[in-house]
Amino acid sequence: MDIVYKRLSENELSRIIKMRIDQLTEEYTSEGRAVPEDVDLETALLDFYKRNMAAGTYISWLAFDGDRIVGTSGMSFAEKPPYFTCPSGKVGILSSMYTDPDYRRLGIATRLLDRVVKEAKDYGCGTIYITASNMGVKLYESYGFKHNGNFMQYIF
Repeated sequence: MDIVYKRLSENELSRIIKMRIDQLTEEYTSEGRAVPEDVDLETALLDFYKRNMAAGTYISWLAFDGDRIVGTSGMSFAEKPPYFTCPSGKVGILSSMYTDPDYRRLGIATRLLDRVVKEAKDYGCGTIYITASNMGVKLYESYGFKHNGNFMQYIF
């Protein structure tokens, strides 16, 4: 198996959108939640990727086994008022980390994470945020991510 890593381009968007929806479905169902049927996620994702890739505020790396995408990663960039632990105010928001179940435990997720973390550092980010799924917590802890007990969320 020869895994090749490439940065996401518009050529892969339809495949990535399907994978992202599959990933979210897997996460929802593994947590015992019902997948909402009234959300047009495909259109929303296409709009998000096109706008943010063009603006340079979203990057993604993919892992390929031949023509098959077997792993994904994503990093959104945002800016907030600077603070002591992030004087640049630039933050990365890690998302879309997913490895095909047949390819897990081979180091693919770590290699994808290496690439998006480097991109965040190059962008000038002082910190990276993630809301980790239950499956991903061990990966992120072993990589050096720390829990932040102050994180809260407000959902409309």
